[in-house]
This record gives sequence, C-alpha cells and structure tokens, in this order.
Amino acid sequence: MPALIEEGRAKVNLSLRVVGRRADGYHDLESVVAFADCADRLTLEPGDELKLTTTGPLAAACGDMADNLVVKAAKLLAEAVPNLKLGAFALDKVLPVAAGIGGGSADAAAALRLLVRLNDLSLDDPRLQKVALATGADVPVCLFSRACDMTGVGEQLLPLMLPSMPCVMVNPRVPVATKDVFQALGLRNGELLVGATSVLNAPAWPDEGASIADWVNTLETVANDLEAPAMRIEPVIGDVLDALRGSAGVKLARMSGSGATCFAIYGASAEAHAAAEKVRRDHSGWWVHAGTLS
Repeated sequence: MPALIEEGRAKVNLSLRVVGRRADGYHDLESVVAFADCADRLTLEPGDELKLTTTGPLAAACGDMADNLVVKAAKLLAEAVPNLKLGAFALDKVLPVAAGIGGGSADAAAALRLLVRLNDLSLDDPRLQKVALATGADVPVCLFSRACDMTGVGEQLLPLMLPSMPCVMVNPRVPVATKDVFQALGLRNGELLVGATSVLNAPAWPDEGASIADWVNTLETVANDLEAPAMRIEPVIGDVLDALRGSAGVKLARMSGSGATCFAIYGASAEAHAAAEKVRRDHSGWWVHAGTLS
C-alpha cells in the first residue's frame, strides 16, 4: 500500500475567553478558531512497527519522540480500537512549537486522520473523539480543521462560516508553555473569570456570507484573556504586537492561544504580504508567514 499523507494546519485563536477554572483544575474556554494555510506535513507508511521520524526546518524543536503527540495519539487509538493497523510516521516540521498555534495538536490530529484512512474508520467514530480529547485539548478542533466556536475544555465545537481573511502570522521564536501562562493567569479551582452577565451579553458571531469587516467589528468586542499573562512571561510578545499593529492596512492584531505567535488580519492580500516583508526586514530572526485564515 502506498504511503498516506495529511497536513497539520496551524490553528489560530481569533478570540479566547477564559470562562473560569473548574474544580478539577481544567479551564473552561470560549474561542473562535480559524485555520491557516501553513501546515506541517505528516506521512504514514503502513507497517508492523509504530515509529516517528522528523525532518524539516524545525525538526530539532520536536524534542523526545516518545513524548510526541503523534505517537501518543496513535497509541491511545490502538488501545481503543482492537487490531488497529499502524506504521511509520514521517513528520516534515515547519510550524514553530509551543507557539499557540496548535502545531503538535495539528500533527496529532493528522496522525488520527491517517489512521482513520488506513483502517477504514469514520471521523465520527466516538472512540476517535475520545482519543482526540485525551491526546490534548486542541486536538478535537484540529481533527476537522475547520473554523468553529470552541467551548468547554475544547470538546464542544460549533462550525462557523468565515470569509477568507488575508493574514500575517509572526512568532519571535520564543517557546511559551501553556501551563505557565494559565498559572500566570492565577485562577483558583472553581473560580470564574467571566460573570453570568458577560455570558448573557456575549456577541453573536456573524452569519455565513459576512464580510471581513463584519468579523473584525465583532472580534473587537472580545479579546484573548491569555495575552496579558503571556506578555508578563515573555515581553517580546508586546514587540510582535507593536510591529503588526503598526503595519499599513491592519484591521486587527492579537496573540493566538497562549502565545507567543501573534496574527494580524488585513483587507487585502497585498497588504498582508507587504506587512510580512517589513517584519522580516526589521526582525530577521522571527518566524513570519503571510497567507490566509479561513
């Protein structure tokens, strides 16, 4: 059987509200999630042995293969599905790690989609959904890689119809651990950050056919609650935001996820590409991508 290939697209949190911290220590969130046109590439060569090799410009940042989410997802699915066919995964790593864009989660989701194809399973198989959430909070949304409103701890997904949005994504090549950002947020178990009034007054997301301007206007009424604590940990995030917010034609700029990647939305692709070129000239060490979110 020939090798199977899937892409792990970068996830971008256009908004991220932390509703509160549950008694079990997990945080309830609400986030509008979009996906970018930059991605890792994962290949599966069917075989008897489960293994993973990495190549690409950011392969060295993947760390110990035993801890990789691709391997974790495959092992969990093998425990849930008897006689699961496995094989050798090869990951071409181009997305920065610990960057707030779900790179590892996107890779794990791609691994699950490859195993679904290899084993003639369905993406709607409840075992797959359970394994995705057990692998990581962002894996369920990355499994389908389509725009949605994500709530709970990441398991509740409401599809949204986003227009194609020209964007620039920038990472200063500084990893930020999600657990450190939530620790800096400082919520105690059982503590709410969003009150009942805020929940009732939450914005209604635009309907299908809405323009970029419609979405930007709505997104401006919410924020990323993790931006401030992440900037306390890595102040360079503020430098990235300043660079994006100072670019010509920018409509909205903020941090994605728990950082340090930030994004900006533009009205036209030419503006996005021009902004990306300026950031590259001014900050040659930063990771920069110009493309679209949808």
